Amino acid sequence: MSRMARHRARELALQGVYQWLLSGNSMTTVQRHLEAETEEFDKVDRELFVSLLHGTLDNVDTLRAAFAPLLSRPTSELSPIEHAILLLGAHELRHSLDTPYRVVINEAIELAKAYGGTDGHRFVNGVLDKLAANLRPEEVEAARASRKG
Repeated sequence: MSRMARHRARELALQGVYQWLLSGNSMTTVQRHLEAETEEFDKVDRELFVSLLHGTLDNVDTLRAAFAPLLSRPTSELSPIEHAILLLGAHELRHSLDTPYRVVINEAIELAKAYGGTDGHRFVNGVLDKLAANLRPEEVEAARASRKG
């Protein structure tokens, strides 16, 4: 799948997590709604979309527990869009080990710039950068060492 198809899958998964946070609808209801209402759904990496949506919503409590200690405020005070982006990013960092951590963070930053508040992308970057160091210490350390080298 193309990079654009993967990006669109992340956008759609973000919409799904956001919708779930606000509506409390079931994951199946959210997924069906997005698939039915999304123009050009055939241009989305469907496998990635389903994996991200289900993986994130099936593990919300675990994912929140991973990033909550890195926040300067309770998760209940996060904007719903930042909350959804952090959940998605945490899921990808934890479970999509074939995707480099910088790609996960950069995609989250792009989503925050497109959908979040003015400085939301900086906040998302800071939290996910710390989370990546916790979840993928070897990969992060190798990347930092190569930048120094």
